[in-house]
Amino acid sequence: MSPLIPLEELSAALDAGRLTSRALVEDCLARIEDPSGEGPRVYIRVDADGARRAADEIDQARARGERTRRYAGIPVSIKDLFDIEGQVTTAGSRVLAKDAPAARDAVAVARLREAGFVIIGRSNMTEFAYSGLGLNPHYGTPLNPYDRQTGRIPGGSSSGAAISVTDGMAAVGLGTDTGGSCRIPAAVTGLTGFKPTASRVSKTGAFPLSTTLDSIGGIGPTVNCCAIVDAILSGDPVYLTERAPLSGLRIGVPQTIVLDNLDSHVAATFQAALHRLSQAGAVLIDTPFAEFGEVAEINAKGGYTAAEAYPVHRDMMARHGDLYDPRVKVRIEKGAQQTPADVAELHQRRADWIRRTARHFEAFDIIACPTVPIIAPTLAELADDDAYGRINLLMLRNPTFINFMDGCAISLPCHEPDTAPVGLMLAARTGQDRRLFAAARAVEALFAAR
Repeated sequence: MSPLIPLEELSAALDAGRLTSRALVEDCLARIEDPSGEGPRVYIRVDADGARRAADEIDQARARGERTRRYAGIPVSIKDLFDIEGQVTTAGSRVLAKDAPAARDAVAVARLREAGFVIIGRSNMTEFAYSGLGLNPHYGTPLNPYDRQTGRIPGGSSSGAAISVTDGMAAVGLGTDTGGSCRIPAAVTGLTGFKPTASRVSKTGAFPLSTTLDSIGGIGPTVNCCAIVDAILSGDPVYLTERAPLSGLRIGVPQTIVLDNLDSHVAATFQAALHRLSQAGAVLIDTPFAEFGEVAEINAKGGYTAAEAYPVHRDMMARHGDLYDPRVKVRIEKGAQQTPADVAELHQRRADWIRRTARHFEAFDIIACPTVPIIAPTLAELADDDAYGRINLLMLRNPTFINFMDGCAISLPCHEPDTAPVGLMLAARTGQDRRLFAAARAVEALFAAR
């Protein structure tokens, strides 16, 4: 399977008999097993036999003339924090390696399997999903396809999900997004990543980071790839041809924090994207969005991620603390400092913050900003713990606002060919996922026309 073929094209080729599911699976497995490739760092576990069996069953059903699901036979990678029946869910860690295998699929996995997707394996991730960089000292860090010789990060926490797609080891990747974990790796690798309204997709069977902020989405080559995955996961219809007119589309451009500390390439690429949108008739509205300036102070004690992760890990850290990535452990331990009163105050302040930010959307349809303010940093830049912490916060900064808002967001590539990948993040209010997809299709088509 050549990398970056949209799901609709793969589906049409399978339906017409130009491709077989087994051929797609074998191509993915060959890329995974290539000793010169990223396979050993992309997948924590590969289920080659299971994938071949599933592919053969689908091919045989098609050969008999049976009606199959629209996307049956297409390979998908599953982030390692989702339960897959019969497999241990390790969440990118050594701590859980001896746990009992899952008794059943996570809801998201079950829905993809029911739709006919073929599960290739469990994709690598930041340990317990607690970083936006994608580094993993236990299983290795898959390298970004951009400037791979130098060695740049894949983005996280859904690192393996992204690289499985860029390198043709899966057609799409299933990921999670608590503060950008689908959008960040998509942005720095030139893919599209979607974060739905959190309640839209069941989280049952997914190892939690923050039960309040966690959401489940896909990473793939196109907006429609993400929309297809979202429709399957949510059970909602998919409107693949629905496209918002760019002329008259009101796009708010927040001015508080999200444009700070942009590197020169991201800044120039973002401005070029806005210029193209304006030329196409979109109405760009610079807006202060001053509430973004409050989030760091509201979350000063570690926010929901630390408060909700710590109770899950407290006993495990007491028994196996030496097995944790120290950079992950120190962030989880911040939750020990939060009292029930702190969490209650956090809920109250967030509810008030969401109420105030929601009023801004009366003036525009969506908001737009750079997904992350810098291109993918090199692994060497993150060797120092202080640099790691600073850059991690920088990468998470813009996407986190949307999780805190309980909104929906998508990152799509907006860079020129043969330049460093840059993501444009479009976001909308809670429950406006369909509207966001319609706008994103229009923006994607505009960028593709250059």
